[in-house]
Amino acid sequence: MNGSLELGHIAGVPLRLHWSAPLLVLVLGVGLAGSALPAWAPGHSPFAYRLWAVVGALLLTASLIAHEGGHALVARRSKIAVKDVTVFALGGVTRMASPTTARSQGLVAAAGPVISLVLGGLCLGGSVLARDVLHWPLPGGVLAWGGWTNIVLAAFNLLPAAPLDGGRVLQALIWRVRGDREQAAQASGRCGQVAGTAMAAGGLLEFLHGAGAGLWLSMVGLFVMVVASAEVRRAQLFASLRGLRVAEVMRPAITGQEWQSVDRFLTGTARQAGDRPVIPVTDLDGRPTGYVTVAALRAVPDARRPATRVRDVAAPLERCVLARPDEEMTDVLERAALSPAGPLLVLDHDHVVGVVTRADLAGAGNRHSDPRRRPPPQHGVRPARRSRRGRVLRRRGASGVHRG
Repeated sequence: MNGSLELGHIAGVPLRLHWSAPLLVLVLGVGLAGSALPAWAPGHSPFAYRLWAVVGALLLTASLIAHEGGHALVARRSKIAVKDVTVFALGGVTRMASPTTARSQGLVAAAGPVISLVLGGLCLGGSVLARDVLHWPLPGGVLAWGGWTNIVLAAFNLLPAAPLDGGRVLQALIWRVRGDREQAAQASGRCGQVAGTAMAAGGLLEFLHGAGAGLWLSMVGLFVMVVASAEVRRAQLFASLRGLRVAEVMRPAITGQEWQSVDRFLTGTARQAGDRPVIPVTDLDGRPTGYVTVAALRAVPDARRPATRVRDVAAPLERCVLARPDEEMTDVLERAALSPAGPLLVLDHDHVVGVVTRADLAGAGNRHSDPRRRPPPQHGVRPARRSRRGRVLRRRGASGVHRG
């Protein structure tokens, strides 16, 4: 997530704090100091309420980290790659690869709410101890607030609507019953669209009637609706690309040399590339070192173009997603989800042979879902030949052919 600062690691998983996270602490602190604590522990100074409200807000932030950390730990035990955990104004998010089985998805999804329920019970128990045994009303009030908030957090996350944890559990159940992951993802995503719309509308109505918390609920609903819609589109794309190999999706690459001047590159290779969004660049041995865009090249002032090398403008290869022609397209997209948001370059024996863009993915998915629009095999695939009687004789061993 852009705008995040890395704070440390949870069992080897990077923990990041988004710039909006302090807003969460501020809003929770103001609400806790203004109403909850004075009601549960009357008779204290405003400074004491504000001080313990900050403690309560930090306690809930730590609970959110624990909630997301539960997802990350169970995912790692299930051999699922986890990129990072981020806390932001609307809660937390754990970025990870897609589970390979319905069981692992269900376990990973359920881990967060279970952690929240356990923390809620511990906080409520600590509240009873602090208020009734130790006679510490303010710490007891903070713990009671934290306990009930964690329980509400768990209940909210268990709503059967993606991207909430309950939606992931629903997706795992549908996947287990029907055996189709993309179909299950579409079903849970549509539930998320409905739930998000309902939360956004309900929160807006509450806000218009004077309830400030309604604005927060409306923002959460919009977030759920947007993410759920993206997941439906992703599931539809994956379903349309299922079985296709990279060679059947890619477009041939036009490469340029990194040692060329920007001026020469623009008048030569860039014109040859036409409307291609990215142009891979190579070293003296023809191995890729990165990529450039025409916009980045044209951003170089005219007077400096003859003396500026393309390597000084190019983005490094580490920002690209690399794939082989014979890989399954869906496997590459799964891997790309945990990679930098760069172009997808197709390499064959350390040489660029193709590039895959969003337009290529959409076009290949449409053709694959409609057999009448499928193009003839490409990338070294020899066409079927006919015998004298007109029967088709298929050749074996052709690379890059979609089977099934």
